Amino acid sequence: MDRRTVLRTAVVGAGAAAFSGSLWTGAFAAPAQPGASPYGALGSPDANGIALPGGFSSRVVARSRQRVGATSYVWHDAPDGGACFPAGSGWVYVSNSEISRTGGASAIRFDADGDVVSAYRILAGTNRNCAGGATPWGTWLSCEEVSRGYVYETYPLGGTAAVRHDAMGRFNHEAAAVDPDRRVVYLTEDESNGCFYRFRPDTWGDLSAGTLEVLVAGTATSGPVSWSRVPDPDGAPTATRNQVSGAKRFNGGEGCHYADGTCWFTTKGDNRVWAYDAVAQRIDLAYDDSLVTGTAPLTGVDNITGTPGGDLYVAEDGGNMEICLITPDGRVAPFARISGQSASEICGPAFSPDGTRLYFSSQRGTSGLSSGGITYEVRGPFRR
Repeated sequence: MDRRTVLRTAVVGAGAAAFSGSLWTGAFAAPAQPGASPYGALGSPDANGIALPGGFSSRVVARSRQRVGATSYVWHDAPDGGACFPAGSGWVYVSNSEISRTGGASAIRFDADGDVVSAYRILAGTNRNCAGGATPWGTWLSCEEVSRGYVYETYPLGGTAAVRHDAMGRFNHEAAAVDPDRRVVYLTEDESNGCFYRFRPDTWGDLSAGTLEVLVAGTATSGPVSWSRVPDPDGAPTATRNQVSGAKRFNGGEGCHYADGTCWFTTKGDNRVWAYDAVAQRIDLAYDDSLVTGTAPLTGVDNITGTPGGDLYVAEDGGNMEICLITPDGRVAPFARISGQSASEICGPAFSPDGTRLYFSSQRGTSGLSSGGITYEVRGPFRR
């Protein structure tokens, strides 16, 4: 039997677990399955080549190697992970640059009407800044996707130099998600045999010192887990993922999103969305394309974000260039599809603070090159 058949048989035989996180109320069985979108079917591609449900519209806010709006700031190549932050009566969208040796991150500031006010650099001279995560105190954690990469804490409003946090471990970082309830930061690792980590700072709000831990579990896709301290976060001579016996392996850790007791993270190598229940300390599968009945709507899972109401938005690296929606009742459906950009990937989905606008990037745009990145905004009646 192929992987899809083996996994489906295993889940049916054992009985599917229901999520215990409060975002996912009701007794739906994991993993999520294709279903109707709460927004309806996608329409025809608009002038930007984006197919959206009725009532939604898109615009381009930045292009790599071109000035942002009426500003003098030139947008970076290969835009990747991103997040939004309140800024006075407006907000800021932050975006990483997944470029070797120069990397870094930039920001676009919008006024209350959504018009571009300014754009500027918040991190420079780093290496392949892929994803990251926002903190409750208003900073952006920018992660280097290289062997023994670092996490940098940056300041979206500008005016403060970024800080490198060695204590958060040196490995092939992908994304970060902050859990303010347990006062930890979850971290994914983009390796085919990577791990899932959490960092416990000595002082909450100060990431300069603390304890790096790795998730320990068996090979099953659901069940209880524990955490063990990584002896040497520096990752040399032994890589962090190889220092703790029993550390659970994940195939290509990607996006990471925390909300209401659950940390959701994706693994691109096997097209899975995982749910770590931080209250019960267990993991479950929220989505696996091998366990889908019929055609899987979501493949190439990558960056992930969510809404206060519990909807998850998962961007594709590959697939058919979609952002797919996973609802709390376990339905998976396309929300947006970019046409004519099959050599790219969708990165950095993030909602404006009021939840009415979704920002994301096509990393290589229509050209398929890092210099062709495009950053978009979608407006519409998002449910909260």
